[in-house]
Amino acid sequence: MLTLRQALLALFHQFETLFHYLEHLCRHRSAARPGRSSFLHSSVEIQVKETLIRNLWYVAGTSDEFAPGQLVGQTIVGLPLVLWRPEAGGEVVAFDGRCCHKRMPLAAGKLLADGTLECAYHGLCFDSAGKCVKIPSQPGRAIPSRAKLRPYPIVEQDGMVWIWMGDDANPALRPPRIPELASPEWEAIRVQNAEVPTNYLLLIENLLDISHFYPLHDGNIGDIANSEIPVEFSHEGVQGNRSVTSVRKAESYRHPPYLEDFFGYELVDRHHSHSMISPAAIRVDLRCAPPGRLETEDERGYILTHLITPIDERHHRWRVIAACRAGHRWPADPSVSTVARVAEKFPGVIAQDLWALTEQQKMLDLADTHYLGEMHLRADTGILKAREIVRDMVAAEAQPASQAVAA
Repeated sequence: MLTLRQALLALFHQFETLFHYLEHLCRHRSAARPGRSSFLHSSVEIQVKETLIRNLWYVAGTSDEFAPGQLVGQTIVGLPLVLWRPEAGGEVVAFDGRCCHKRMPLAAGKLLADGTLECAYHGLCFDSAGKCVKIPSQPGRAIPSRAKLRPYPIVEQDGMVWIWMGDDANPALRPPRIPELASPEWEAIRVQNAEVPTNYLLLIENLLDISHFYPLHDGNIGDIANSEIPVEFSHEGVQGNRSVTSVRKAESYRHPPYLEDFFGYELVDRHHSHSMISPAAIRVDLRCAPPGRLETEDERGYILTHLITPIDERHHRWRVIAACRAGHRWPADPSVSTVARVAEKFPGVIAQDLWALTEQQKMLDLADTHYLGEMHLRADTGILKAREIVRDMVAAEAQPASQAVAA
C-alpha cells in the first residue's frame, strides 16, 4: 500500500509530467519550420533518423583495448576511424579511417617497424601525426601537402579512451570523469562490450526508465513493488553537459532476488538513481542498507556505468562496467567479491533489455500507419527530457549548415 506521502508525490509527478508534455509540445511546434526533419519536428514521439551527434566525446574503448602496435578500425556516428597506440605507454592516436589516396580502409593496413602505418592498397605510409611520409610509386619526389589524414582529439582517463567526433580540434568540453573505474577504493569489472542492432536512443531511454523493471526484469532485479516507488527528476547539468537524473527512494522495501543475493539484505532502505551524464554515458547508482542504516558501514550497493557509442542510426556499441566498494564481499561466499557476483549475474538482465530493444527497433522500422502514437506516463518525464537534449544538440549542429545554404 502507498503511504499518504507516496500518494501525494505520485500525484505531483503526474502534474509535472503533464506540464513538461505541454511545454515541449507548445515550444517545439511553434519552432517547427517546413523542410526540417521529422526528428526535429517532434518533441514527444521518438524518432530514429538524424539522431547522431558529432560534437560530443564518445568512448572508443577501454585502455586495454589498444595494445601497442595494433590497428583498430571503428565507425562512430557514421564516420570511419583508424586508431592505434604507437608504443607502450604512448598516447592513442585517431584519424579518419580512409586513405587520402583512394579511400582504402586504413585499418586493413599494417604498422611497420618504424611505427608508420602502411596502407594495404598502394603502400602510402603515415606517421603518428597523420602525415604521409612515403609514397612507394613516387620515390625521390616531394610528397604533396594534401597527403595527410584528418586527426581526431583523444583523451585517455579513468581507464577509458575518449574521442571527440566534432569539427573543433580543441573542444572546450572535456570527457566526463568516471573515477570509480580507476580508483583503488573501488573494484570495477567489465560486464559487457557488444554491438547492438538498434538506434542508441532506445538504450538511453531504457536506462533512464526503470519502471520497466516489472515485468521485464521480474524475478531478478525487479518486481511489481518497484513500479510503485515514487520517482523524482533533476535536470541539473553534470560536468558541463546537459543532464537528466531520475531518483527513486524507498523505505522498508523488500529487495528482489538478485539484489538480496548481491548484498544479503532482504528488507532495505534504498536510494536508486539513473543519470544521463551525456548522451554517451549513463550512470546507475544503487545504495541500500537495512532500514535506518543508509550512510553507515552497513551500506552496500553498486555503480553501473553504461557507455553508449553510436555506430550509425541503426547500430551502437554498449559497454557496461560494474563497480562496488573494494573489500565488499558476496554474503553467500566471502571468497567472492560483491562486484564479481554482480558481473556474473547481470548478463542475464542485459539479455532481457537487448531483447526489448531489438523488438522495439523492429516496430520503429515499420511505417506508423494506423499507429495512434505514444502515450506517456509520469515515469516518462526523464526520457522526454533526454529526447529534448538530444534533439537540441542535433539541431545546434544543423543550424550553421542551414544558415550557410540560406546565405
